[in-house]
Parts: sequence; C-alpha cells; structure tokens
Amino acid sequence: MLFQTPTQFAVLALILLAGWLLGLASFSGGKKWKQRFRDEEAAHKAYRAEVAADLKTRETRLREVEAERDRFAKERGTGAATTATAAANASHGSGFFGWGRDNLSRIRGIDPDLESALGQRGIKTYRAIENLTEADERALEDDLRLRPGTIDTERWREQAALLREGHDDDHRSRWG
Repeated sequence: MLFQTPTQFAVLALILLAGWLLGLASFSGGKKWKQRFRDEEAAHKAYRAEVAADLKTRETRLREVEAERDRFAKERGTGAATTATAAANASHGSGFFGWGRDNLSRIRGIDPDLESALGQRGIKTYRAIENLTEADERALEDDLRLRPGTIDTERWREQAALLREGHDDDHRSRWG
C-alpha cells in the first residue's frame, strides 16, 4: 500500500507544492493568447475591408461596362432594350456565397428548379423581379420555356414587391 508513513505523506505534499509553484511560475495569465487573438481578429477585419472595397470596385466597373455596352447597342441600332439579366445585375449585386439573394421560391409559380434557372440568368432578388419590363418578361418566358403571360398572370412582380417590403402575412393571405 502506498503512503503509509508520515514521511511519505510529507514528501508527497512537498512534490505537489513544488508542482503547483512551477505551474504558477510558467503560467502567463493568458495574455499571450489574448494578444494573438486580437492580432488575428485585426488581420481578419482588414482582410474583410479589403475584399469589400475590391467587390465595390468590381461592381462599379461592371456597371460602367454594361452602360458602355448599352451605348454601343444604341449606336449600332440593334435595339436599346436591356435584357432581364442586365436589369437584374444592375439592380442588385450578388455578393459572396449567395449573399444578396432572396428566396424566390416563396413566390407562387417559382419552384426551386425555376429559381436556379433565374439565378443563372442573374435574377436573384425580389427587386430584380419587380424591375422586369413587359419586354423582359416576354424574353424571360421564352428563354425559360414558360407559357406566354405566366409572369403577369401569376403576378410575380406584385408578390416580389410584398416580400421585399416584408409583408409576409399579406403575401401568405393572398397567395397561401
């Protein structure tokens, strides 16, 4: 059996005390880890700011290029109407990893497959659907092989406006 004599208990107590003192002497109080965390957090914040500035620059350049494309189209006389894709891109940036998207499948008549097809054409937000012109609607219906007049009869623009403004209950009561 271990530790039967008082001397053995005294030696055990001295070893435990020495270990405790050694631990206290080597403990930095977490200051070094806290400083590393703050440094990493600052680096991450700087990176996010850099990415946001880069994204803003790219979106500005995209708008400039689209405006130039539209100007050239007008000069050539091939038609000044913008496509649904251009209207969607100009109205709202897509952001990273789908940020800046709305759940278009909440609109009656848009299922997840159709939502994906709309996203591929640059229509990712309620505002983009609201901004569709009649010409854009016809072109989009042809492109997606929808029955002519589907967007108007199912009132996508009105539904998108309600959802964008946050009137979920009103939308639910009208279109269930």
